Formats: sequence, C-alpha cells, structure tokens
Amino acid sequence: MASIPSVSFASPCRQAAERRPTFAGPALRGFRFEAPKFSSRMVVRCVAAASYAPPTVSETKLNFLKSYKRPIPSIYNSVLQELLVQQHLMRYKRTYQYDAVFALGFVTVYEQLMDGYPNSEDRDAIFQAYIQALKEDPEQYRYLTIPIYLLPLL
Repeated sequence: MASIPSVSFASPCRQAAERRPTFAGPALRGFRFEAPKFSSRMVVRCVAAASYAPPTVSETKLNFLKSYKRPIPSIYNSVLQELLVQQHLMRYKRTYQYDAVFALGFVTVYEQLMDGYPNSEDRDAIFQAYIQALKEDPEQYRYLTIPIYLLPLL
C-alpha cells in the first residue's frame, strides 16, 4: 500500500511572501490559489460551477426495461444492451449534439440487427423504448433520417 506524505499548510504560506505564485488551470478546476502582492498570506477561492449529473448507464438500462417490459430473445437482447451502453456514453458526453448522419447510421444498424425479429410491432416498440431511455425523440431519429428520395413514397 502506498503511503501519502502529509501536507503542511504553513510552508506554502511562508514561501508565498518570497515567490507570490498564482496557480490556475484545467488541472485545478474550481480552485484558484493567489498570494496578494503586499501580504504573506495565501488566499484560497473556491468557485462553485453549475454541475450536471447525467444518468448512469444502469439508470438508462432500467428506463429501457421499464418502457419495454416484454422479454427479448437473448440473441437480440445482448446486442441491444451493448448498443445502449455505447450510445449512452456518447449521448451523455459533454460535447454531444444530435447529428442526423449519426442517427441515420444508428437507424440503419438497428434495422439490420432487428431484420429477423419475429414481430414488426415489437421491433418498433423496442426502438421507441431504446431512444426514450436515452431521453431523445424517436420521431427525430426515425423520420428526420429518411433519405429525401424516399419521402414521396410515404
């Protein structure tokens, strides 16, 4: 087991009069250490930022299972669960934005995966539950990704 050396707060205060350091950056989020120009004291400012706590993967899976209560054959379920985890991680990344190209790719993969599913109504219900578990709009995924040349056929 690694030991952690103790930290003394007296030594940085003594050195502050000599060096006057300012430490701020991405590694010290929310904290800024400053030494005033004419004082030997060190000032610590804590800044509270608005934090967003996205749902956990297990909460997303639970939302899916609450929305679609019927059993899914294991050959489909295992792949669906893996896709759900991957899409959850992308969906709740801070830089996420809906992308029609990604949605088209997802819908295409989903349709190919579920092509042999016994019941088409269940296939649509699973899709609805899947997208709603990610707190997104199934209609946006389904209908905004239809290629333009297919719209007259609908």
